[in-house]
Amino acid sequence: MARKKAKKTSPQQINASELGTFLYCRRAWWYQKNGKKSANQAQMNLGTQLHEEHGKQVMQTGCLQTIAILFLLGAAVLLLILFLQRLIA
Repeated sequence: MARKKAKKTSPQQINASELGTFLYCRRAWWYQKNGKKSANQAQMNLGTQLHEEHGKQVMQTGCLQTIAILFLLGAAVLLLILFLQRLIA
């Protein structure tokens, strides 16, 4: 059986993350590609912090929503039990 040779990757090949950066801002992509740091590091760090805080809030909201749904289901079950008890009695 003949084995296929693996294709060599080109040094010009970029990954999906780089493509996203390029499509969003060509200059940011160029800086990243050439190892240059952005001049607005303070704003970027603040943005990262704000995104992390927002992510935590989204997670908390999801948990609270799940708890609320469980309470509603529990209340519905209790009402069903009460209804069935009165129906039988």
